[in-house]
Amino acid sequence: MPILSLHDVRKEYLTDGQRVLALNGVTMEVAAGEFVAIVGRSGCGKSTLLNLAGAMDFPTSGSVTIDGVCTTNLNDTEQTRLRRKKVGFVFQSFQLLHTLTAVENIELPLLLAGEPRAREAAIESLQWVELDGLGDRFPHQLSGGQMQRVAIARALVHAPKIILADEPTGNLDTITGGVVLEFLQRLTHAKGTATVMATHSQEAANLSDTVVRLRDGNIEEVTRR
Repeated sequence: MPILSLHDVRKEYLTDGQRVLALNGVTMEVAAGEFVAIVGRSGCGKSTLLNLAGAMDFPTSGSVTIDGVCTTNLNDTEQTRLRRKKVGFVFQSFQLLHTLTAVENIELPLLLAGEPRAREAAIESLQWVELDGLGDRFPHQLSGGQMQRVAIARALVHAPKIILADEPTGNLDTITGGVVLEFLQRLTHAKGTATVMATHSQEAANLSDTVVRLRDGNIEEVTRR
């Protein structure tokens, strides 16, 4: 069974009284341990696809299934619980809380979920991205690459089934971005996580197992390596 499945997914938005079709009948599956890059021009539907894949939004029609759970009929509480347990997010702008240290940022999702071993798990996650010893630093004391690795550690701290990364190297230089991508790639293959990354970068796409090219809300091409 795939970890993530989208079947004939359409997503429409109402903008200024006009219906805008963001996704038009998208069908795709992502397996455990598969690193998928979603590529295409701005406005092609990449961010919409990630929102649906992370149970942040619902399709207008079709279905999205995350680790065997269909998101269509979930209420707000069930939707939040699914995200908290099954999905990890990595954003272009890091989205770290600047009043918290690195280790406090990482443990926050577990604290919100009432996990008793939050600090221990956060330290382990920090070690996994090779930032042990920097846990007491605040975000402003870290480089961009280090902040993104903290964000990756936060995304994986609750052992999610899926990692969703939205332009994770967009604010980084080429060398630093390459390091971050290697961590995502290693995370995917070593931990058996399904990773879906939206990117404009061909270099980023080249590190993935599968490239899905979107155009005007449709899957134009799928390349498996």
